[in-house]
Amino acid sequence: MDAAVTTVLLILSGTVVLLVLDRLRIDVVALLCLLALAWSGILTPGEALAGFSSNAVISMIAVMVLGRGLAKTELMGRFAQGVVSLAGHDRTRIVALVSAAVGLTSGVMQNVGAAVLVLPGVLQVSRRERLAPSQLLMPIGFAAILGGTLTMVGSSALILVNDILIGAGLAPYGLFSVAPVGAVLLAAGIGLFAVAGGRLLPRVPAREEAAPSQQALIESWNLPFSVWHYYIPEGSALVGMTPEESGIWEQYHLNILGLSDGGRIEYAPWRETRFERGHDLAVLGEEEDVRRFAQDHGLLLRDRLDRFRSLTDPNVAGFAEVIVPPRSSLVGTTIREFGLRRRYAVEPLLLYQRGEAVRGDFSDTAIAAGDIVVVHGLWQHIADIKSSANLTLLTSLDESATKPASTTLAAGCFGAAVALTMLGFPISMSFLTGAVAMVLARVLTMEEAYQAIDWKVVVFLAGLIPLGTAMQKTGAAALLAEALLQVVHGQHALLVLLALAVLATLFSLFMSNVAATVILAPLAIGIAQMAGYDPRPLVLLVAVCTGNSFVLPTHQVNAVYKTPGGYSNADYLRAGGILTLLVLIIAVPMFYLLYW
Repeated sequence: MDAAVTTVLLILSGTVVLLVLDRLRIDVVALLCLLALAWSGILTPGEALAGFSSNAVISMIAVMVLGRGLAKTELMGRFAQGVVSLAGHDRTRIVALVSAAVGLTSGVMQNVGAAVLVLPGVLQVSRRERLAPSQLLMPIGFAAILGGTLTMVGSSALILVNDILIGAGLAPYGLFSVAPVGAVLLAAGIGLFAVAGGRLLPRVPAREEAAPSQQALIESWNLPFSVWHYYIPEGSALVGMTPEESGIWEQYHLNILGLSDGGRIEYAPWRETRFERGHDLAVLGEEEDVRRFAQDHGLLLRDRLDRFRSLTDPNVAGFAEVIVPPRSSLVGTTIREFGLRRRYAVEPLLLYQRGEAVRGDFSDTAIAAGDIVVVHGLWQHIADIKSSANLTLLTSLDESATKPASTTLAAGCFGAAVALTMLGFPISMSFLTGAVAMVLARVLTMEEAYQAIDWKVVVFLAGLIPLGTAMQKTGAAALLAEALLQVVHGQHALLVLLALAVLATLFSLFMSNVAATVILAPLAIGIAQMAGYDPRPLVLLVAVCTGNSFVLPTHQVNAVYKTPGGYSNADYLRAGGILTLLVLIIAVPMFYLLYW
């Protein structure tokens, strides 16, 4: 083993360890890998940085922008809501129809985006039909993941495939090349939960019949609903304090919905706002806590003030649930660092995280994907959340509160991108053309297009692509391939496919599908070349298997659905383990029959 191969294997091992330990952000790990390959002399600077101009990265960026444009028009949302309304009252029918809808949707946009789109509607059906969310969400989330195998842009791993093939001098796949396998896998997943969902999914008692939306939120989360008006007189201990210094959240469990100086109203005042003499406050909370706060700070009770009337008018303001999607800039930060009040002028009342409701002052609690925050604010401010990529609104709004972009223009831009691909143009150029067309057609502003891009994922992808190049260039991939081939030497091709599929599935348990694909694709190419097989099906199989991660809630879709569904890791292990076996049983023979 020469020095170059040894160096690459050491860098590979270090990268895998860092990804498994999850101590550093994935994009930082990828950049460290890239720099190690460059400074060690394994790759030239041009080769190390080539990932940033790769077709895979361009395709990923374009798909994110196109998906954001489609979501903004509410085309996909209305499609999903229509399916939910047709689902009827039977749990199996609801799961099957919504799963099919979200699976088809995730074939043309990132699967986590498709999963988030249907989440509000599914939760509404859950309340309406008195069905526990745990009986609905997991199979729908799994369908979103499986739907990502319907096209070559449905998952990050599949987007990466053509770049790997082109780099190895092989012909790329077309947009729908993987569709036959993806369609069967999606149908099998839906069928599994239609037949055995009652036994595989956790049994949680159903909720009582839902009251109207606001009353349902108040009862579900045990929220205070009385608003009290107080005046800050001269000599009050509150003068000069900020809300945080007053202890209003931590000590008194209250929330300030509005602050007025007699004219202008500041809704959900920022934590650094200073109270002044003459300010009027609209305070939400229980009577005993409000009176204690007022007594401790020398506040005067006011009669109902007209200027705060909007805060208690259900047509103007109210409670709303929002969920934190995986690509939100809120993930990994806190409410304080993100500045929720300052950005949206809404008051956070409760945080639901890891199956527990956190009340009071949760300003410094680290936020994870899938966390739910209950807020109060004006509907026009809550509508701003709906158009944001940082939070996903679970509570229905009056359609007049939002102004969706043109559905026809957005659908036309996306359709044109697909048409260009089917005419034989590269996927990256076709989808980038569609994304730019959305900006030119004013479906999205350029700022919104930039916001739609998850730069962490983009840098991660661009930073890991050189690792695959280095494995091919130094012969490290061939060395590993030879070792694996010795294990399956002389066996039927089906066994080779099965070995790769199992290896890809195992890798996806401990790292992202992109990392697993980058590491295993060169290995698959090496095995194919040594055994005299066509490498293309093996690389595609690797991407399909790394993209289908069900056993642990590490996939972005599973992370989003875990909290609303109230799932434990054991729930994913039980249901996801059976689905993983089903995927392997179906995918391996299909690849042998269709692509061999």
